[in-house]
Amino acid sequence: MTKDAPRVLLVEDDKPLRATLAATFKAEGYAVVEAGSVTSAKQRLGEYSVDLAILDLGLPDQDGLTLLADMRTRGDLTPIIVLTARDDEASKVRALDLGADDYVTKPFGVAELLARARSALRHGIQVRGAAPVVRTGHLEIDLSRRVVTRAGELVKLSRKEFDLLAELALNIGKPVPHERLLEAVWGSVDADIRYLRVYIGQLREKVEIDPQGPTLISADAGYGYRLNQL
Repeated sequence: MTKDAPRVLLVEDDKPLRATLAATFKAEGYAVVEAGSVTSAKQRLGEYSVDLAILDLGLPDQDGLTLLADMRTRGDLTPIIVLTARDDEASKVRALDLGADDYVTKPFGVAELLARARSALRHGIQVRGAAPVVRTGHLEIDLSRRVVTRAGELVKLSRKEFDLLAELALNIGKPVPHERLLEAVWGSVDADIRYLRVYIGQLREKVEIDPQGPTLISADAGYGYRLNQL
């Protein structure tokens, strides 16, 4: 598994099945994060930046659809494959309408699931390439036009400042590792992390209402930074 391996969140309360899926994806070169409930899945999403989520619906604490709806409401564009025993048309329509990228019923073939995962990841890249407009609190980020406004007023950013904010915006609500930000903005994971701290400080001065008490851009100590969905 390489440093750039896609990270998959497996949300499944059936422990044997989850273990099998985890082993399968790891064998294919994926990094895997596991959760057995909606609550633990939300915790994992707060801890990790993931590239794909595979979501069971019959979870012990809440219906998996609540997590799906929550992610899409927050502007989270992570591709989501619903994996469930519910094979009725109404359930499929509901999940797809809420923003699922695919719907796979149990029992399923492992090779087919892997193929669907690859397809969902490709679709996720295309969606990101579509450069959406990201809104949080008083801030609006137009990724296509590279325009940022704060409370309706234009914010002037340097190229690197915008690139840094854009990387955070594409992962809104999720922590982005220092290394990923350094590579996205400076082209190397080996770039001096002090550059990152300086530019985060500059961004806060420009986009926060109170730079001394930031609410938009927060630090995950020792890991990275996140753009919060307000």
